[in-house]
Amino acid sequence: MVPVRLFLSGLVLLLLGLGFQSAEAQSDRGWSLCNETSFVIEAAIGRPEGSGVVVEGWTKLRPGSCETALEGPLTPGVHFLYGRTSDAHRGGERSWGGGHELCVDTLGSFSVESLEDCSAMGLEAQGFRPVLIERANRWSTTFSETDDFGMQRAAAAGVQRLLEDSGVYSGKIDGLIGRNTRAAIAEFLNSRNLSSDTSDADLIDILEQVASDRSREVGFTVCNRTKKRIWSAIARRAGENWESRGWWILEAGGCARVVDEPLLQAEHFVYGELEEDDGSVRTLSRASDAFCVARAKFAINGRENCEQSAYRTALFTATPAPEDRKLIFEFFERDFAASGRGG
Repeated sequence: MVPVRLFLSGLVLLLLGLGFQSAEAQSDRGWSLCNETSFVIEAAIGRPEGSGVVVEGWTKLRPGSCETALEGPLTPGVHFLYGRTSDAHRGGERSWGGGHELCVDTLGSFSVESLEDCSAMGLEAQGFRPVLIERANRWSTTFSETDDFGMQRAAAAGVQRLLEDSGVYSGKIDGLIGRNTRAAIAEFLNSRNLSSDTSDADLIDILEQVASDRSREVGFTVCNRTKKRIWSAIARRAGENWESRGWWILEAGGCARVVDEPLLQAEHFVYGELEEDDGSVRTLSRASDAFCVARAKFAINGRENCEQSAYRTALFTATPAPEDRKLIFEFFERDFAASGRGG
């Protein structure tokens, strides 16, 4: 077995408090983003330019690291920030943002001026958080989660999470490198013929790629094959009960992975609302299975008496059965009723 040091040389220093460089020390000039979570985060920023905003992404932030997202000198004033988790992580995408909508390219690196209609450019609207930058030389903003790891434990927690996402660890995500974590690291390095000298950053990058590849082999994905925006939702069994979840906004040609775990051979249902240019909405024409939906993002247990719980009833359609624990459902224009006639 490949020997493994605790946790690899760089992280030993990090855990002892000797290897972390603060956001202020990392960059003499610019806007630094720091990641105190156990997730790999992809960040996009909005910077003022003239009377508009230029949106740029994505800056990858490994757990326990800081990166410069915008070189200085900075223009003091309101900037914007949005972050999402890497698709390597199970449990659905997590995001950090706010109520200011700006356009992003979900598929790769981009730089775009603010637009009124994101879908016209094949982009997707996301809610950004305003960040007031008060100095021209440097500024830093930190991503955090409910568990307060801090910078020192976030890197270790991030490796634990990626090991779990890769299928070689099932312990706690606590940022403490114990026997189980060391054994999982050693197993992973050995299975990939990697040296114990592999750097911390390289280990995280390799784990992220392995976990991403693994996630694509299972789960439930919905895709929009129309030229309009679709609001989508799903329903399926949750234990002894039914559960409905939404919304996933699908721009023209876009897809979303709505379940990122192996699917059971059970019934799955989808719902879609297709937006027309005149503001009207078309729903699925051959839908007959009633579930509850809400106006905002939702996860609802049960499918009875929706209105009594301040929800509304919508008609879903059954999907084909999963194959090899995976399912892809595609919405086509022909699936939707004419305006005003949907279920």
